[in-house]
Amino acid sequence: MDFPLARQYFYQEIHQPEKQINLAKAALHIAQEEYPELDPAEHLQVLDTIAAEVQERLPSQRYPLRIVQTINQYLYEDLGFAGNTVDYYDPRNSFLNEVIERRTGIPISLSLVYLEIAQRLDFPMVGIGMPGHFLIRPDFEEVGIYVDAFNRGEILFEQDCQERLSQIYQQPVELKPSLIEPVSNRRFLARMLMNLKLIYLNRNELPKALAVIERLLLLFPGVSAEVRDRGLLCYQLGEWVSACQDLETYLVQVPNAEDADAIRLLVERMRPDL
Repeated sequence: MDFPLARQYFYQEIHQPEKQINLAKAALHIAQEEYPELDPAEHLQVLDTIAAEVQERLPSQRYPLRIVQTINQYLYEDLGFAGNTVDYYDPRNSFLNEVIERRTGIPISLSLVYLEIAQRLDFPMVGIGMPGHFLIRPDFEEVGIYVDAFNRGEILFEQDCQERLSQIYQQPVELKPSLIEPVSNRRFLARMLMNLKLIYLNRNELPKALAVIERLLLLFPGVSAEVRDRGLLCYQLGEWVSACQDLETYLVQVPNAEDADAIRLLVERMRPDL
């Protein structure tokens, strides 16, 4: 496999059965492409230590709400973790090593820290891929609470989630069950990568955006939108052979796409020079 070593590790981690994927390891392998000297074991050890400290603070009666409150106290009050409201689109907010070291991040990366702590406490929690804002919740029937890791572990109920969605979309939004369903480990990682992709595209860091898309396609091979975007980035980077391959594949996958005519023109423009 002709990938950077970090991407090979990422590939190995995600090509396990869904429930065996270690989210923290996979996220640290994503970060390793940006930080080649990163040692995932060191950051996993930090998570172990945080969980051990929380374990010592847990009350004897471990009701879900009390466990959440104990995690919140240690993470946000004692350690000072916080959502990065000052520079939300800093790419460091999406790299788990930076989130652990700087103690700040965006909703999904702070949710990952929270999930990893909860897992080490044998307190099952799941990620909730609500549009526009990532949440987590205890993985028990009828618990009915959600945790906003970005906002200091704020505890939310379904009505709060609906109000949050209405604020995001600036109009009343019906809270359909599909909007607050748990996400799989692969979907979790894909959402992290999508955040990075958009950040790098907005910063015009095209090689980094391309590397992110390549990892998205490792998670979900053949997704037409990512194949197209990889082709368009290859075109912009002057890699026309690869660009044509991807764009022609895209046209086969979705020949009637809204942008199909524009993509065909682009391929026709490149073909004579190949």
